[in-house]
Amino acid sequence: MTIDVMTEDDRWTGLELERLATRASDAALAHLGLDPEAWDIALLACGDTRIAALNADFRGKPTPTNVLSWPSEERAAEEDGGTPDLPEPDGDTELGDIAIAWETCVREAEDAGKPLTDHVTHLIVHAVLHLLGYDHESDLDATLMERKEVEILGKLGLPDPYET
Repeated sequence: MTIDVMTEDDRWTGLELERLATRASDAALAHLGLDPEAWDIALLACGDTRIAALNADFRGKPTPTNVLSWPSEERAAEEDGGTPDLPEPDGDTELGDIAIAWETCVREAEDAGKPLTDHVTHLIVHAVLHLLGYDHESDLDATLMERKEVEILGKLGLPDPYET
């Protein structure tokens, strides 16, 4: 797999984001039976100002968020709670793009009392699942997606992020 990390906000440099992103995305893909080496993802490491502009442009929500994702094609299941169709390695290796915001990630990790690296790993797994058609718009979809996240993070030795 190729993770093309574009660091727009230098605060990300001390976190070894490329290593975290590779580890998280490889785990997510492998968990779903996909060869991590066969796929490409672009990751923008930015701050709240940039992600708020992206959120406004693409979702009509002019506020910062932790992570955004843009799949290269629609892969969602036709019915709520259904498993999305996985991509086929047919020559187009691009899964899509992800943007992640420094300030929001730091704030959320501190508020939850979690290591920033664990939180960022979770958010990248979450975003990769979005690239693969998983969603949380309905309760059934959210349950499926969260279960996948917990399984993947567990394989990485990280705790359940949804456990209170």
